[in-house]
Amino acid sequence: MNETSNIVPLRQPDEIDDPLTNILRAGARQLLAQAVEVEVETFLATMKDLKLADGRARVVRHGYGPVRTIATGIGPVEVARAKIRDRGAAGDSERIRFGSAILPLWARRTRSLDA
Repeated sequence: MNETSNIVPLRQPDEIDDPLTNILRAGARQLLAQAVEVEVETFLATMKDLKLADGRARVVRHGYGPVRTIATGIGPVEVARAKIRDRGAAGDSERIRFGSAILPLWARRTRSLDA
């Protein structure tokens, strides 16, 4: 079969070929990742005195959640949420949970877009 096509792809409305916007979006992604990372490290530092019976840390990092897209004023920004694990909790009521003030679990849009 012939693999050539005469279909021309059209520019999508959400695609921006502006290098400045791409740089701003990449910078926003890096700053957001750094801010969340500092927030996680601060939380872990406050919990470092909690130990299990065998001496290991009770609250530890547990990787990252899936990458999600946050709609911002400069366009969509992809971020991955850091996860924290409480190894010593017997049940859900005793579990220590980390909640980011910068990147809430439910956030998909910045507040400036909703205003």
